Amino acid sequence: MTSRPLDDVLVRRGDAETITRQDRREVVVLVERPDITITWSRYAPGERGPDPHVHRGHTDAFYVLAGELTFLVGPDDERIRAPAGGFVAVPPNVVHSFVNAGSLEACWLNLHAPDTGFGAYLRALRDATDADFDSFDPPADGGLPAREAIVTGPGDGERLMYGNRVVLLKGALPDVCVTEWVLDGRFEGPHLHQHDRQVDSFYVLEGELDLTIEGSVHTAGPDTLAFVPRGVRHTFAHSGAGRARVVNVHAPDGGFADFLRRSAD
Repeated sequence: MTSRPLDDVLVRRGDAETITRQDRREVVVLVERPDITITWSRYAPGERGPDPHVHRGHTDAFYVLAGELTFLVGPDDERIRAPAGGFVAVPPNVVHSFVNAGSLEACWLNLHAPDTGFGAYLRALRDATDADFDSFDPPADGGLPAREAIVTGPGDGERLMYGNRVVLLKGALPDVCVTEWVLDGRFEGPHLHQHDRQVDSFYVLEGELDLTIEGSVHTAGPDTLAFVPRGVRHTFAHSGAGRARVVNVHAPDGGFADFLRRSAD
């Protein structure tokens, strides 16, 4: 059994590493590992992300928590609107950018899987230094078409039922699998287990999630990320009578999406 300090596993948004905190935008790093870096961002209306760019070696994915983001994707800058609960995953070699074109603040999780230097790049921007990162100008041929991106709306996704649980498979690519779990009432959770070839992350949207990590039980409330590295024994449960909603991220996918399909009711 691997021993790992819990302050490296449970991260509340308010305690995360700050990249920028301004009136019109905020970015914090929830977790940074070779398999994945997960950030939380807030943009005021009209705030724009980076110029159109392409990643050659990793997937760039977004789960919108509040407000709405507009993405420009592919050679023809196809516009994709993603409101709260929406998910967009951009695989390698697809040109993309984004903007908060709405009238409300937008908040979202951004997943770079694998990291490929993204965490170091953010710190370099903050600290006015240089860092290499897997990000490039659009290629001359425009890159892959926009249809290569995964776009899943609020409440949508491949719907998988497990008793009093609903799992929405928001998107699965080789680099990452993202699901949204709705737990209605008590759920004892899977047996204690570990992933030797994946990292497992849980971001609580609503309610509370009980997590057992290396034999210690902890409760994660809204806006808390539980990050479980490879080889760490863990499980999760919902002990309340109400409802909990959780975004679950496996990186890489490693067959997890197919496992969920096989084990559904």
